[in-house]
Amino acid sequence: MNLSEMSGSDLRTLQDKVGLELIKREQQHVAAARDEILAIAKNAGIALQDIIQAKPSAEKKTVATKFRHPEQAELQWTGRGRQPLWVRDWLVSGKDIDLLRV
Repeated sequence: MNLSEMSGSDLRTLQDKVGLELIKREQQHVAAARDEILAIAKNAGIALQDIIQAKPSAEKKTVATKFRHPEQAELQWTGRGRQPLWVRDWLVSGKDIDLLRV
């Protein structure tokens, strides 16, 4: 098949056919993988639900606020990681960090 000899219309038709064939093959691949997974689970005596059930994720623990700006309560810091700019500005101005402690 020499693509350079094909008309634009023929190339578009070919492109559509290729796209449909790729979708069909992907669906076949997924179906085959699903069948293989089901067979493995069955042979192992494991219910499919046990396999697909998501593991409970570790609960995200929130860290308590240790420092809060006295005039802008939304400015908070846990004391972990880098100091926020407002804390640095506070310290640079000569104020004690204990005044921010919650």
